Amino acid sequence: MMGSLRRTDTTNTADVNPGDTIIELSNVAFGYTAANVVKDISLSIDAGEYVAVVGPNGSGKSTLMKLILGLLRPDAGEARLFDEPSHAFDDGSRIGYVAQHASTSKNMPITVREVVKMGRFPHVGFGRLSEEDWEIVDRSLDAVGMTAFADRRVTRLSGGQRQRAFIARALAGEADLLVLDEPTVGVDAESVDAFYDLLETLNHDGITILLIEHDLGAVVDRAERVVCLNREVYFDGPTTEFAESDALSRAFGATASVLSDSQ
Repeated sequence: MMGSLRRTDTTNTADVNPGDTIIELSNVAFGYTAANVVKDISLSIDAGEYVAVVGPNGSGKSTLMKLILGLLRPDAGEARLFDEPSHAFDDGSRIGYVAQHASTSKNMPITVREVVKMGRFPHVGFGRLSEEDWEIVDRSLDAVGMTAFADRRVTRLSGGQRQRAFIARALAGEADLLVLDEPTVGVDAESVDAFYDLLETLNHDGITILLIEHDLGAVVDRAERVVCLNREVYFDGPTTEFAESDALSRAFGATASVLSDSQ
């Protein structure tokens, strides 16, 4: 049974309230060579939103995520995170990042609890965790339904269980923003449904979700807002409007279609 987890650390320099803008891109462009990978990107994401970024392979989705997180600096325009330039933002505890291949990584001979413990490092460094820190670790495990697997090695988990462990690590850091880069790669269909149920629960508990996803059907069924990207933004708005727009065919090509669970 999954529990809920709400922020207990009140020492952050800024509180996040519903509706506060936490991601803002203004006329952003970036290219690894002379050609732009993304160009003229302007969008903002407010606290509490559940936003999915979709686009064909090579459309710039992962580059956009790196610009948002400050891992890349724009060639033009500005990227801001929690009202600071993204490249200068250094409060890692406020962001939980789950990489694209986290669910397929099998080279971590440590337990699930040890993975989740890493989420406390931005708060305590590499020193000894307090009783309160361990309580947060345990609540994070419970929030993703992984308490029973706490002492199991990550190498013995399924893809879906591994993703839950990494999300629990983000929760242990008491993140305000959860960024996931194609998190269902390598995860079986049944686990995918449970995974999206978990994201909805976390979003309901106040965590902002930014999801890069290749599964258009899951996006239409689950996300509240869609940003459709192919180097530039073709659509940015409510999911229901995206499904009815021509943005999909323009960004993906005339043969693209969305298959949702409701169809």
